Amino acid sequence: MKQILYFLLFTTYILQAQKLPKGFSYINNVAPTIQQELRYCSTNNFIGSPINGYHESVLICSTQTAKALKKVQSELLKKDLSLKVFDAYRPQTAVNYFVKWARVLNDTLMKQIYYPTINKRFLFKKGYISSRSGHSRGSTVDLTIINLKTNEELDMGSPYDFFGNSSHITYPKLTKHQKQNRQLLQNIMLKHNFRPYSKEWWHFTLRHEPFPKTYFDFPVK
Repeated sequence: MKQILYFLLFTTYILQAQKLPKGFSYINNVAPTIQQELRYCSTNNFIGSPINGYHESVLICSTQTAKALKKVQSELLKKDLSLKVFDAYRPQTAVNYFVKWARVLNDTLMKQIYYPTINKRFLFKKGYISSRSGHSRGSTVDLTIINLKTNEELDMGSPYDFFGNSSHITYPKLTKHQKQNRQLLQNIMLKHNFRPYSKEWWHFTLRHEPFPKTYFDFPVK
């Protein structure tokens, strides 16, 4: 009986995995060695709860992006390093959830961790929250590099998703080691055709992305 149940569950998973829009892939199917920590499927994020639209801890992106990430990963593995992805495709439902949360000014559960020096009412003005996200086009990823020998993230000088100047790529008050780590990440992503975002060291978008004007809203599952 258990074997039948496992078979049905596995079959259901396979069928779900085949329903992605044309041109999208699960990152794990293209580059299975890439590590992940899908923050928006957990409570470890700037809101402090799982985000609407994220049903399962799986990473989805455009197939072109997944193939480019595979090239990055292949190069890093030679150095005993690996990519670690925090977020990839993000449904518009999740973006709408961020906008709704940002308007509730007294909901500051994670302020001391993610935006300690910023008044929540200014998150829109400063560009930390927006009604549209490149992630919803399927070719933007948030990521870092980990050391495979220690399984620890390289020190980038600020945490992922930290709202503040220290997350800017060119933030000057970094140690030499932190600057080297950021430069490593920036260089290897640029080499493989990703465009960085100046205010977030972890944020990259594939150049010539396949869906530059389409914002998708299918769930992450």
